[in-house]
Amino acid sequence: MTAYAYQYAVLRCVPRPDREEFVNVGVVLYCQEADFLAVEWDVDRERLAAFAPSLDLDRVCAALEFVTGVCVGDERGGEASTRPLSQRFGFLKAPKSTVVQPGPVHGGVADDPAEALTRLLSHLVG
Repeated sequence: MTAYAYQYAVLRCVPRPDREEFVNVGVVLYCQEADFLAVEWDVDRERLAAFAPSLDLDRVCAALEFVTGVCVGDERGGEASTRPLSQRFGFLKAPKSTVVQPGPVHGGVADDPAEALTRLLSHLVG
């Protein structure tokens, strides 16, 4: 089997950036060799409601649907979804001051990037 190097960023829900508190809600993974860019996310509505009672959970999910659109290259991702995969990942990993923000970029190696993404989601979000 081929081992592929990949990069990933954890997506964080940051209801109040001034408090520097967040809850992990997803992972976006990019593997250039495998021509792979994908996101998996899981919004625990009960946990987020307890964490930030005034948070608009539908807005959080809409932001994550936007990330999904960028990854898969459909209209949900707007103009960013039309770019090459490397540029899409660059866009997604860039710091933002929105309710959903990327954490630092990390790397890894896996035989199957999709399987690595699922494993990372379970480990870092679930």
